[in-house]
Formats: sequence, structure tokens, C-alpha cells
Amino acid sequence: MRFFFPNETEARETRVAMVPAAAAKLVKLGVEVEIEAGLGKGLKVSDADYVAAGAKVRDDRMDGLAEADVIFRVRKPPLAEVSRLKRGCLHVSFLDPFREMDLVQALARAGVSAVSMELIPRSTVAQKMDALSSQANLAGYVAVILAASRLDRIFPMMSTPSGTIPPAKVFIIGAGVAGLQAIATARRLGAVVEAFDTRPAVEEQVKSLGARFVKVDLGELGQTAQGYARELTPEQLALQREAMARSCTQADVVITTAQVFGKKAPVIITEAILGRMKPGSLVVDLAVESGGNVEGSRLDEEVEVHGVQVLGHSNLPGRVARAASEMYANNLVNFITHFWNAETKSVRLDPEAPILRDCLVTHAGALVNPRP
Repeated sequence: MRFFFPNETEARETRVAMVPAAAAKLVKLGVEVEIEAGLGKGLKVSDADYVAAGAKVRDDRMDGLAEADVIFRVRKPPLAEVSRLKRGCLHVSFLDPFREMDLVQALARAGVSAVSMELIPRSTVAQKMDALSSQANLAGYVAVILAASRLDRIFPMMSTPSGTIPPAKVFIIGAGVAGLQAIATARRLGAVVEAFDTRPAVEEQVKSLGARFVKVDLGELGQTAQGYARELTPEQLALQREAMARSCTQADVVITTAQVFGKKAPVIITEAILGRMKPGSLVVDLAVESGGNVEGSRLDEEVEVHGVQVLGHSNLPGRVARAASEMYANNLVNFITHFWNAETKSVRLDPEAPILRDCLVTHAGALVNPRP
């Protein structure tokens, strides 16, 4: 089989879908691995490094797409390229299928078997291929580092002959993968950390990282079968905002990570709450790409609202592109290895197979996943 890794077309995307070490693992499976020329340029990885790992370099992008049996990317494919794909090929990437129905339908018409990496289930077996979690881990880390670099004070307590500087107070909303990593990173930097999540089940995880869990009685809550927080009612959101306001007014840094899978992110920090926060404090909105948790946050901008800095940067994992690319490439290798048939040297594509039935969106000319 021929695997092809094209360059990303999204201008802000710094990650790539393959690195030489991971390419070598695919070559050992008996796969012909091809990359588009210059794939690793942004990571300071040369084409020669890929060749040394056993991969081949393609100068012609469109020929590579047309001849490949499997195509891997980070971002969704441009709609104009779908018609160039080989009928029956497998396409693996983040697809954003809930908001890209035109693209999904085009992939189905083209006879492409499209896997959406967002839909990899959060199960023990699928953990090693869960790219959404691997990238969220990095996003949580980067959010704290970004906040520390913008804040006009230090995170740890510091005792000096000239006096003692108290530690910064960090409040993290959402204790999923990104939130837990943000908690751990802020604690490593010496901050006093509080965290809130609508799922009471995560309280022990928050406490185990050295943070205080903020409890709010919102009534019946829970989480989805995949481990994501359930969408709140308007009444629950109002109660949550009031509780958030109390913690926000005491914080130097607030990091919001609350997202509802497949839907617009809920607005948790309103302009009124920002107005009650300390001047010079800072908010990082990790949900800005899906609508934003913070009223007034703007995609890829830093704005000031009532004296509070609001950071709305997208693609935070892309700020540590080498690590993010290595993790994503390993997720892809683990995915392919799991479904690899060593005898036929091909991918077993059974739409009813565990994991595939969750993440396979189109197959054999049809939309086969009911969730998008």
C-alpha cells in the first residue's frame, strides 16, 4: 500500500502528520511511505531525514493524492482536492464533521473512506490513538506558559531580602485533558490553583494534582458515554457563572477549557464577570475556535476588556509543533497498526469494528456515521 502525507494548507497550521521516527515504523509494516516535498520544513526536519527513515519524497502534490491508498493530514482536506482522491482510498485527519457537512458529503460521493480523528472513542484500547487528547494535553500546557509570559507578575511565591512576593492565583474552568494538564503545569510553576468542572467525578483528579476543587450544586449532571461533559441547561449555566464570578474575582489568571463535543462552546465568562476581575488579570480562552467561553474574546487576538487581558489564540498545540507532530504521528501509527493485516499488508476496514464504528464517517459511497 502507498501512504501519502501532503503539506498542510491551513496558513496557521505548524504541525505535520508525520515525522521520520514514526515513518520508519510504517516502513517496517511493508508500506510505501511518501511525503510531499518540504513536509518537515517548519520543524527544521529535512526531506533527507525522511528518506533516511525509508520514506520517499514527492514533488507533485496532486499526483501523490491521486495515487495514494491512504492519505494522512492534520487538518481537513480542501474541498477542491477531494475529487482528486482515488476512489476507495482511506483518508485520515481531523475533519470537523459536525460543521463541515458539505465536505463530508463530497468525501462520500468520491467513494473515500474518511476517518475523523476527533471521533476516536475515549476507551482503554483506543487511548494510544486518541489524537484529540494528545493535542489537548499540549494545549493545556501551552495555555499556562502563554499566561505566565503575559502576566505582569510571577507565578511562584518568592521570599527575598526586600520582601515576600505571594504566589499567583490561577483558576481553571474545565478539568478534562487540557484542564488537568493546565492544573499540573500551573502547580509546577508555583501558582495556587483552583479548578471547576461540571462533572463531580473529576474532583479526585483535581485534588491529586494539588489544586482545590470548586464545588457548585448544579443539580443533575454527569457525562457522556465518551467521557465528555453534558451540555448544561440555561438555569445551570446561570448558577455556574455566578460561582465562576466569585473565583474569577480572586484570580490573577483564568483558563477556560469548557467545550461541548460537536456543539458551540458555552459562554461562561461574561463581560459582567470580566468587569469584576482585578485590573491586570488575564484570561486564556481555549475554546475560542469553537465559539469561545469568554464574552469578547476574538480568534487569534489579544484584547483588553475592563482592564483584563483576554487571549484568544487558536491552535495552541501548534506553538510546540515538534512535540505536537511527534504525538500526532504516533497516534496515526498506532491507529494503522491496530487495523493492519500483516498477511495481506493492508488495512482492515470493517465499518462495524470497534473504534472504526465510532470514527469512520464515510465509506463505500455513503455517510456511515450517524453522529455528524
